[in-house]
Amino acid sequence: MAERITDIGPPHYDQFLPPVIKDNYGKWKYHEILEPGVLVHVSESGAKVYTVRAGSGRLVTTDFVKELCDIADKFCDGYLRFTSRNNVEFLLADQSKIAGVKDGCKALGIPVGATGHSVSNIVHTQGWVHCHTPAIDASGIVKAVLDDLYEYFGSHKLPAQVRIALACCLNMCGAVHCSDIAILGIHRTAPKVAHDKLRHLCEIPTTISACPTGAIRPHPDKNLKSVVINEERCMYCGNCYTMCPALPVFDSEKGGVALLVGGKVSNSKTAPMFSKLAVPYLPNNPPRWPEVVGAIRKILIKYAESANKWERVGEWVERIGWEKFFEVCDIPFTFQHIDDYRWAYDTYRTSMHFKF
Repeated sequence: MAERITDIGPPHYDQFLPPVIKDNYGKWKYHEILEPGVLVHVSESGAKVYTVRAGSGRLVTTDFVKELCDIADKFCDGYLRFTSRNNVEFLLADQSKIAGVKDGCKALGIPVGATGHSVSNIVHTQGWVHCHTPAIDASGIVKAVLDDLYEYFGSHKLPAQVRIALACCLNMCGAVHCSDIAILGIHRTAPKVAHDKLRHLCEIPTTISACPTGAIRPHPDKNLKSVVINEERCMYCGNCYTMCPALPVFDSEKGGVALLVGGKVSNSKTAPMFSKLAVPYLPNNPPRWPEVVGAIRKILIKYAESANKWERVGEWVERIGWEKFFEVCDIPFTFQHIDDYRWAYDTYRTSMHFKF
């Protein structure tokens, strides 16, 4: 590995690798899934490292992290890691200790799974916990959806892996553009201008320039130092609220949830795919979001019933056709489904399957 030549930033990751991984770095030959949530990676030298993967919330307490570390100290020589999908992975060199890790996870109430043909943890954004422009919550919806799909987390019942993502607004900090099923918060009203507050809180030129569609302009009344919004040009992104807290965009009644399907990052079998709109609007209905949960379960069940083995959601949809997908999932086709972005494939030539 290259020598670290600066002390700026976090410590180099190699000092946190288990010895078996460090000794065999770049020499891994293959891996197998021994059971849901348990993997083994085998090196060219014959060395093995075992992984126990368990679900974890994206927002966790320090006490919870300490409890995970206690399991790692007891069975894994202190080694664990968090994945990009908020799973926690315990790394072991001794196969006989796997049962102890699983028992420790069970005692903490966290499920073991998310490998192979399963629903993995939902990667999501901040939602109402922290972000200032969300149309929906994040962790609340994720909890409701995963509670309903729990049986698919620790099993291999599905034709292939299913990755679900959530972004709480269309700025999409989450991976909703490339996930099998995606949950997207949508604003449906233009920001409301608080004229009495704007001149005290905001720089008007900065606020105007923050709008990507040019929907904001100075107020025609020169005595009123404020702005007006052309609602026909507004795309409800919330960028202006980022610059100016006197332009709140959230509407508890009209904001809601859209569902997209068919995205993936994987290059295997077919090229990477972008998600496409499936359900244009579902109500924002906390605390359990029954409409969202029900729609996702229906899509997943229909996929599980008719997809071929190893076929991702997008590949299944492309095989049966989008018309058939809407029919079997009982989703009405509306004008929102018409895609008028014409030039995507002129620029996104990123697949290994494409040759110039």
